[in-house]
Amino acid sequence: MSRALVRYAMLTTGLAVLAGALLSLVFRGPGDRPAVWLSAAVAVVVQLVAFALSHVAGRVSLAARLGTGALVRFVAVVAYAVLVALALKLPLPAALVSLVTFFFLSTLLEPLLIKQ
Repeated sequence: MSRALVRYAMLTTGLAVLAGALLSLVFRGPGDRPAVWLSAAVAVVVQLVAFALSHVAGRVSLAARLGTGALVRFVAVVAYAVLVALALKLPLPAALVSLVTFFFLSTLLEPLLIKQ
């Protein structure tokens, strides 16, 4: 595991915990808190996979790196929406808003850790 991935994992996890705490104050309905924290866990795992894959794809070009990460996140949001709605029966607004928020915030960290 590269040093950049380890640093990204630590920063992303810390950011998810902080944002999750704040989102738990906003989403206070029944089932909202578990949805927020499940979204945090899913976001961290997906972001680490996207970071690792984009690092490999980035050897081709910067566009490949950005496209790979965006595609992984997009597929994750769609799959998570279906899973949350059909199988887990968690509140969709809390689950999806928090997942996309975690993705957005952790995506802002990527340029700081990716070396060309």
